[in-house]
Amino acid sequence: MKNTEESRVLECYQAYKDTVFKLAYSYCKDKSQAEDAFQEVFYKFMRRSPQFKDREHEKAWFIRTTINVCKDILKSKWRRSVVQLEEWDSDRAFWQNPGDMIEELREAILSLPEKYRVPIHLYYYEEYSVREIAHILHHSETAVQTQLQRGREKLKQTMERSGSYEAESRYLQGSHGEC
Repeated sequence: MKNTEESRVLECYQAYKDTVFKLAYSYCKDKSQAEDAFQEVFYKFMRRSPQFKDREHEKAWFIRTTINVCKDILKSKWRRSVVQLEEWDSDRAFWQNPGDMIEELREAILSLPEKYRVPIHLYYYEEYSVREIAHILHHSETAVQTQLQRGREKLKQTMERSGSYEAESRYLQGSHGEC
């Protein structure tokens, strides 16, 4: 690899490693599968050396590629036929954060169906707009708004059952606002 290519790969690795891994973990709900997806995304980046219009286009490529790789992992025949040896709970160390409310919220988000979990992750954690999420996921803006609304409603129900709704609501409001 040439020096300029190496420095570009290292720069992108530093810029997107957390985003790629967190999204993969959120999508797959399994640390080892998230690690596989992480490696595959950066392998594709190194192999293809795509050119981007700007940083937003570059970040969107990493997010879209991560989602596609995760979908491939989740639908693979091997994954469907193998019994997981570790419980999902043992992989939560990545999500550990001071404060029980944040941990409960993350657990609640991870328990959401994929169609709600991914837009919520992109909106609140990656701070994409509804329009950008619609473009990344190849959905209409209305569909994304509906997924966010229903996802928040499911989070509200989950957090109300655990008695943490008010704190969760303030956290989501403070981190990005309403769509």
